[in-house]
Amino acid sequence: MTALEEARELLREFPVVDGHNDLPWALREQVRYDLAARDIAVRQDGHLHTDLPRLREGGVGAQYWSVYVRADQPDPVPATLEQIDCVRQLLARHPRDLAPALTAADMEAARREGRIASLMGAEGGHSIACSLGTLRGLYALGVRYLTLTHNDNVPWADSATDEPGVGGLSAFGREVVREMNRLGMLVDLSHVAATTMRDALDTSTAPVIFSHSSARAVCDHPRNIPDDVLERLPANGGMAMVTFVPKFVLQAAVDWTAAAEANMRAHGFHPLDTTPEAMKVHRAFQEANPRPVATVATVADHLDHMREVAGIDHLGIGGDYDGTAFTPRGLDDVSGYPNLLAELLDRGWSKTDLAKLTWQNAVRVLGAAEDVARHLRATRAPSHATIEELDG
Repeated sequence: MTALEEARELLREFPVVDGHNDLPWALREQVRYDLAARDIAVRQDGHLHTDLPRLREGGVGAQYWSVYVRADQPDPVPATLEQIDCVRQLLARHPRDLAPALTAADMEAARREGRIASLMGAEGGHSIACSLGTLRGLYALGVRYLTLTHNDNVPWADSATDEPGVGGLSAFGREVVREMNRLGMLVDLSHVAATTMRDALDTSTAPVIFSHSSARAVCDHPRNIPDDVLERLPANGGMAMVTFVPKFVLQAAVDWTAAAEANMRAHGFHPLDTTPEAMKVHRAFQEANPRPVATVATVADHLDHMREVAGIDHLGIGGDYDGTAFTPRGLDDVSGYPNLLAELLDRGWSKTDLAKLTWQNAVRVLGAAEDVARHLRATRAPSHATIEELDG
């Protein structure tokens, strides 16, 4: 049996839990939520990284769908609600394949049924508009993690890709984390500054996650996780879900990406725009300036390092499909996960290790957050603190 055959066999028992997929945003941008125009029941090659046939081919058993909206969105809360509505429409449209999931038990039930457990994560604290009531509202609608920032600071937390603002988490930011713990909503530290990571770990009594981040020691990009933070995951119980985005995993791609993003802005597009018109600009730049190509091995290098620093019990996968213009060779879309597992098998990773990476760690972490929340809800009332009260 080849390593790829072994990988596919393992995924039948322990499928991938992917921490971050931007399909709802791609559907918003490309077809304004016209799900018939991008029917994921059939392959959408050339339009999307994600559809049901390729999710099945890739051995995906659970997906955190990102309900992301841009930080410069004038009305982020209703836009986030539209993203949640998109996920709900997908679930209603494809009930044989997608199972709504709110808990670790729901994830296991979906696995037994052969369906893909569908959870939601809100990407960026701007989606709560500095309101703990809005945070609770998103949880009530099914959102199970909040990424504290996206690419820009929020008033109460610093982003990895913005200038320092409050120096990590403000007093209100720490209250956001405490309220997330009380709810059972996972604290997602992808995109945040290292100072914010450390403050969140100091504050959270529940496991944290990095829904789509890689190792800074392997690729020196501020979106990645420093080793001192990875070293703290065992004590916290959380996990880091490696991402595939070339500009975060391949050092040579960092400089190229900076030039490509400047080109996008010069043509009037946001660097993260994946509309057909924006992708034409991307492709033209790439033809004139061949980009450094990440591979499956590039991602495996990050996982090797992260396992050494954090331990196998604290790793997962968060590909960021449909949220990036480019993907590594061999991880071109959601069908590629078996290629990564085959690479890791060739590097000596055991099947026990891989089962933790793909399924078991993510289910454990969500379940642990639920356990913390049950205790906190019995001892702590909902917080009605405001940013004005706590931060002045």
